[in-house]
Amino acid sequence: MITIQHGLIRTDTRTNNNLDRQIKIKKIQLKIAQEGNMPFVIEAIQRQLAELEMGEVDLQQDSDFNALMSLLDN
Repeated sequence: MITIQHGLIRTDTRTNNNLDRQIKIKKIQLKIAQEGNMPFVIEAIQRQLAELEMGEVDLQQDSDFNALMSLLDN
């Protein structure tokens, strides 16, 4: 049981690191779009960045995680 919990903590840390990385990339993309005067791209990136910062995770990632967790239940 401790091993599984440790694995979950490590997975959770990886997820947070991945989310932080995605946010950093979006901020760089936003800066590039602003410097290039691309208003529609700016709007799209700002929306994506807001979703990332609110912690919304892609539904595919959620379903993959839930599938993995169901394997641990068996």
